[in-house]
Amino acid sequence: MVKNESGSGGEKPLDLFMKIGLDERTAKNTIANNKVTANLTAVIHEAAVSDGCDRAVGNLLYTVATKFPANALVHRPTLLKYIVLSKIKTPAQLDAAFSFLAATASDKFNVDEFEAACGVGIEVSLEDIENAVNEIFVENKAAILEQRYRTNVGELFGYVRKKQPWADPKIVKQIIDAKLYALLGEKTAADNEKPTKKKKEKPIKAEEKAIIQETAPPKPSEEEINPYLIFPSPGDNFKVHTEIYFSDRPVLRACNSKEILDKHLKVTGGKVFTRFPPEPNGYLHIGHAKAMFVDFGLAKERGGNCYLRFDDTNPEAEKKEYIDHIEEIVKWMGWEPFKITYTSDYFQELYELAVELIRRGHAYVDQQTPEEIKEYREKKMNSPWRDRPIEESLKLFDDMKRGMIDEGKATLRMKQDMQSDNFNMYDLIAYRIKFTPHPHAGDKWCIYPSYDYAHCIVDSLENVTHSLCTLEFETRRASYYWLLDALGLYQPYVWEYSRLNITNTVMSKRKLNRLVTEKWVDGWDDPRLMTLAGLRRRGVTATSINAFVRGIGITRSDCSMIRLDRLEYHIREELNKAATRTMVVLNPLKVVITNMDASIMELDAKKWPDAPGDDASSFYKVRFFYDSLNL
Repeated sequence: MVKNESGSGGEKPLDLFMKIGLDERTAKNTIANNKVTANLTAVIHEAAVSDGCDRAVGNLLYTVATKFPANALVHRPTLLKYIVLSKIKTPAQLDAAFSFLAATASDKFNVDEFEAACGVGIEVSLEDIENAVNEIFVENKAAILEQRYRTNVGELFGYVRKKQPWADPKIVKQIIDAKLYALLGEKTAADNEKPTKKKKEKPIKAEEKAIIQETAPPKPSEEEINPYLIFPSPGDNFKVHTEIYFSDRPVLRACNSKEILDKHLKVTGGKVFTRFPPEPNGYLHIGHAKAMFVDFGLAKERGGNCYLRFDDTNPEAEKKEYIDHIEEIVKWMGWEPFKITYTSDYFQELYELAVELIRRGHAYVDQQTPEEIKEYREKKMNSPWRDRPIEESLKLFDDMKRGMIDEGKATLRMKQDMQSDNFNMYDLIAYRIKFTPHPHAGDKWCIYPSYDYAHCIVDSLENVTHSLCTLEFETRRASYYWLLDALGLYQPYVWEYSRLNITNTVMSKRKLNRLVTEKWVDGWDDPRLMTLAGLRRRGVTATSINAFVRGIGITRSDCSMIRLDRLEYHIREELNKAATRTMVVLNPLKVVITNMDASIMELDAKKWPDAPGDDASSFYKVRFFYDSLNL
């Protein structure tokens, strides 16, 4: 479906794209891809060609929108100037520019080195191209005459590119074709015959294939051996890996400045810092086992540290019972937190940063009712209080803090982008009033920060290097980086992975809570539940759960459902190795062995029929007592 939303300036993307020379079909196909549409629109405005340009320039701009290296987005405006001024005018030059900028990333670069790498200012004449083609034909004349029109023109083209890398590829192709015709003349009947196909090799027999597989088993991939290879090192956190598009301002490219990153690395010593941040409003389930494996596992594999942070921003839902359970079950799963922290530990810093956000014009006190806020967000309408004076918002926010405004009568909202395509940029709530004592912070506060406000700031304050969460939080990434950028804070690397879903189970903490509170099950550790406490009560070991999670891997493939029998397989594998087995003969019979070798005192026997033969723990000893035998 072709979207008709207007781009910045009120112009439809279709019209904008056709102005730069794209044909209607390509333009419509581009609009069907939201990401490419946003990229190309941004590129056109950065290049200042919204009124149109030459088709050759437009094709290069399209290539920039689709292939520009993400880690060097800060240099994209510079490259666009070279294109618009026709200093870079061929695909070969553009590819060279991409390679140079990808290696440079967000660092400053030497202009002379850049221009030399991209062939800026080098004019390749028709005579230069003809000389290069003639040289190639002289070198390969015998092979060309033998193969005639079956000659691989791509190879000839490649030879010319080596000699004249900045030559126009269309002209090179025309000259090669003309040279072939001049040398070989018209195509003959033999030239038009299809080449004979090579005979296919006979397939390997099943028996031979089995032998090959036994003698040379396939090597596991690097990611299977170490699933954490996909994550960058803390020192690479200056590269742009997220772009945030706005309806009324330039693109925000999330990255750390050299000064901010250097300060962060000095504090952390260059180590990896992660966090496992459960909300203490229930018992942990097997989905949290995957989160622990990702957060604690990455820190352990890189020799870093992982916080256990209780995300306790909602005092009404949190209990001391849940906090105690989470601490205990994390240790049972085999993980050791670097430090146990609470979001409430940072309530004062969060409040002070909220005041600073208001002062910078990025937040306001909204006095709409919850129903009105919901309605206005659904209609993408600004709150009537959005443009109230900064001093007025500061006064009202202080009144909220001192308990002078009733619950539900005011909130602090972030001034983001109500016209964004991302619902999580519709002026999210940063603070709300709740006259409820906090289980950890006591009754000091009557305003509490929201998850969307507190989570990213505490990540930054704790110098977290990798902020890892499940894919349902992906749309919140824009808000995450917007807030840190608005406050000028260090920005962790954010990455989302697929949520763990298992067949025939309830994985929602809200639904689990209902089963427990309505007495449908015997508490949070009921063996029928997929809570970690329930699995433990069932006899499942932490080792088998971790093996199951490791086997699934860390991917971004969403909506994947894992079969329950896959978990059961790992449970059986673990119990086969660890479970004690005892065999009892209730009615013994005397057996006389007449051909027993007296040197044999004991034999190895498998503990269970399918035990692996190469594992010593799979066997037990069967002992023989010769004084009881009639030999």
